[in-house]
Amino acid sequence: MQVTPEIAFQGMEPSEAVRAKVEKEVEHLQRLHPRITSCKVVVEARAHRKRHGDLYAVRIHVVRPGAEAAASRNPPEDHSHEDVYVAVRDAFQAMARQLRDEAQIMEGRTKAH
Repeated sequence: MQVTPEIAFQGMEPSEAVRAKVEKEVEHLQRLHPRITSCKVVVEARAHRKRHGDLYAVRIHVVRPGAEAAASRNPPEDHSHEDVYVAVRDAFQAMARQLRDEAQIMEGRTKAH
């Protein structure tokens, strides 16, 4: 199933380049977990700073049959997140890791401690 992500921009002008990056990352998530039914992404520009660029926060909410997952990247002063593409990449990597971990648990491929 092809999911159209809901993408919102807060504190910044909507960017087609960022939107395209998010859509590409959502396609990657769908390859990892094809039963995703809904995906909401919020890209937010944080405090305007004089000496350095703005910091960006990204929140992702994914719904699948019987489960929901949320991931965000909102570091307080991580200078790598002055680049919106890095913030998007990091948030989607966290979501992919979460989906992979859940899949391993469901398939019984985790160690019993």
